[in-house]
Amino acid sequence: MIPEDLYYSQEHEWVRIDDDIATIGITDFAQDALGDIVYVDLPAVGDTIDAGSVIGELESTKSVSEIFAPIAGEIVARNDALDAGPEVVNSDPYGEGWLIKVRPSDENPVEGLLESEAYAAMIST
Repeated sequence: MIPEDLYYSQEHEWVRIDDDIATIGITDFAQDALGDIVYVDLPAVGDTIDAGSVIGELESTKSVSEIFAPIAGEIVARNDALDAGPEVVNSDPYGEGWLIKVRPSDENPVEGLLESEAYAAMIST
């Protein structure tokens, strides 16, 4: 399941742009590889992030995995519901399992990210 309206990083994060806000989460491929997610560590609202930087962690029954920022900007929201229910990242990675919302600092924030077809090709190799 790879929605066509999203952009993807090589580290398996996705980005949805709505007006001037980008919603970020992890892909279905990533949540499946991680296994049952039991803890989510996200940055605070107001933090500034750089594309490619580590911005948090996902802990699963298998391992701990870093979350990388696919774009640069200021965090305007975090999914606080994941504190009590981190498993939503597994059950709905492209919906209720979103991680953060960012006001991008770059004019073209999705430059360098993959479209759905390219991401599908990357994970199938």
